[in-house]
Amino acid sequence: MKFRHLVLLAVPVLLSLSCTHKLKDGEYNLTILSTNDVHGTWFDSTYVDGHLRRSLFAMNYYIDSVRTADGFDNVLLLDAGDCLQGDNAPYYFNYIDTLSPHLFPRLLEYMRYDAVAMGNHDIETGHPVYDRVAAELQKAGSPFLAGNAIRNDNGQTYFPLYKLVKKAGLRIAVLGYNNANIAAWLNEDLWSGMHFVSIADIIQRDVDLVRAKEHPDVVVAAMHSACGQGDGTILEAEALDVFNHVQGVDWVVCGHDHRPYVETRDTMALLNSGSHSRYVAHGKMHLLVQDGQIKEKSFQTDLIPVKAEKADPAMRAHFRKDFEAVKAFTLQEVGILNAELHTREAYKGMCHYMNLIHTLGLTRVPAEISIAAPLTYNGHVNSGTLLYNDLFTIYPFENQLYVVNMTGEELQKYLEVSYDKWINTIAKADDHILKIQKRDDPRTQQAGWSFVNRAYNFDSAAGINYTVDVTKPFGSRIQITSMADGSAFDPQRSYKVAMTSYRASGGGGLLQEAGIENTDERIVSRHPELRNILYDYLMENGSIDPEIIGQPSVIGTWKFVPEKIAQPALEADMALLFKK
Repeated sequence: MKFRHLVLLAVPVLLSLSCTHKLKDGEYNLTILSTNDVHGTWFDSTYVDGHLRRSLFAMNYYIDSVRTADGFDNVLLLDAGDCLQGDNAPYYFNYIDTLSPHLFPRLLEYMRYDAVAMGNHDIETGHPVYDRVAAELQKAGSPFLAGNAIRNDNGQTYFPLYKLVKKAGLRIAVLGYNNANIAAWLNEDLWSGMHFVSIADIIQRDVDLVRAKEHPDVVVAAMHSACGQGDGTILEAEALDVFNHVQGVDWVVCGHDHRPYVETRDTMALLNSGSHSRYVAHGKMHLLVQDGQIKEKSFQTDLIPVKAEKADPAMRAHFRKDFEAVKAFTLQEVGILNAELHTREAYKGMCHYMNLIHTLGLTRVPAEISIAAPLTYNGHVNSGTLLYNDLFTIYPFENQLYVVNMTGEELQKYLEVSYDKWINTIAKADDHILKIQKRDDPRTQQAGWSFVNRAYNFDSAAGINYTVDVTKPFGSRIQITSMADGSAFDPQRSYKVAMTSYRASGGGGLLQEAGIENTDERIVSRHPELRNILYDYLMENGSIDPEIIGQPSVIGTWKFVPEKIAQPALEADMALLFKK
């Protein structure tokens, strides 16, 4: 792999222990448990129907079981990030109740985590949230670690690089890192005062520094970075790069890709528990020490499946008041929905769900065109009274809305790139029109068939009229006929285009693939988070009506053509994806 240039940084130390240390001869057995990408699945039941789900409560049952079997002092418990986003509970304690002690540090203190590596979605919450949580986690004894988040003013790490822990009679150094690709997804306002460097650039230096200074017996690299290919080519996926090339690391604990995966080698092991409390990653390490030196080392790894019904009743009772507060917030009525919303309908063409998202974008002055993708893979909201809880299904992320300058020609290229992620060129109705493959997708928990690419990058447009010819190759599929109001569409004119802050910051790579760089210089205006815009829309209008959000003169029209080929092919592929 290609390791990029090393960056010399000042490294603060947290909870440093004495450096005078020599292991006694004998055998040592260390157990490591890890979680990652929990995405707010803290409580064991949903807020509306009480449906049981996998949760931190359920994971705690398994964690306590392992501690009972192996001994509390022999078990190291870590998390690899993306803790503060993804569910009603973190939203409530991030932005609504900002005066009470944040729930997440209290949960981790209860479960007695040893350390947490930060994730990109933790940074997405913004300074007021993660600075507050980091301070509370440090007091709770399970600090946020991110040794590659570097302060702009003095070159030191913004968060601690490592924590020293003593377990199983061993000195353990846990080094933590955030995803190095944050600048490609999040606006700089969210991470002002710092920047993120490649883990591969600095980790060998960090490991050598910590080993020389602290003389640990075991080193763990906990990183919110996907496994990747191990070839150094993917900045957001550096776990296997580290696993393949870095010396002096015993354990790699990783996340981000939502891929449950474990691996053992002669000298080290890797743990990735997947996401959403589905598994606890479990590892064991055996050491034989002779003459004060480690002579033998062996590893075992596996994944412990989590069952929702195993939720710890004592933990549930302990945090009952917090659950009730979140439930009361999310059950408040916010308006009326006059049509069912199915997010998966977005994969076939125009639908009520995408019409709503586009309408929200077009309400922001000075937007003329909207581009957006379905962000809930297979969500459903019933018609009738809308609860605040439903807004998390409609829009699950805390993305802001930006308005960006793009020429008509750039927009057309952009749509070519987007649809090329989404569809194949076909000649007949029994060809696969959607880019799908026969494989399970652990990220979406889709079994059987799944999309080759991520559906949250399937952007369509509103404010214009256009067709997508499925018989044409990439580069010639999109035909824009006019603006939504019937006026001419001009490829040379500059248009003001609404898109999420994630997309405007380069998330998904669509802008770059379309040849659009330096989006910061193109931003015309910034607006609140999409869920807040949706809430404001409901407060102003009282309801979501298909006739209003679907007005062709406002949002325009688009469809796959020729319909006699496209429609049967779409129905067949949707049946494979969703088994209907």
